[in-house]
Amino acid sequence: MKNQKKDSNKLEIEQFKKQVEEYKNKYLRALADYQNLEKKTREERQSLIKSANSHLILRLLPFLDTLDAAEIFVKDEGLKLAKNQLEAILKEKGLVEVEVLNKEFNPHLAEAVEMVAGEKDNQVVEVLRKGYKLEEKILRVAQVKVSKRVN
Repeated sequence: MKNQKKDSNKLEIEQFKKQVEEYKNKYLRALADYQNLEKKTREERQSLIKSANSHLILRLLPFLDTLDAAEIFVKDEGLKLAKNQLEAILKEKGLVEVEVLNKEFNPHLAEAVEMVAGEKDNQVVEVLRKGYKLEEKILRVAQVKVSKRVN
């Protein structure tokens, strides 16, 4: 009888061990699922914020263009200060001007609106409207004049 009780206890212990292992695996799977969901939610939130930022910044760029144009004609410290503050805020959010002047024309970074005679072929000679990137993504291409070599 004692042997039978021992065998019964061993059997119960083995069943409990299997049950514990099963619950442990379920717990670990649930934990992994929760962590994946948390990560996905965080990434979606970041993506939504970036998207909202890019839409707002895109709407502010014409205002920045106007301040740039006004600064050419009006020499006013208040105007310069306002433009610099706006540029600083946009830069803080990841906005970077695309540098295209005096470089070879790249249709991914700029839109050629005029061809002009020049010494070199296919070089940006004037920027009519600045282009911008937001965290390595082109937000707006520049509008430029491109040279065409004349023999």
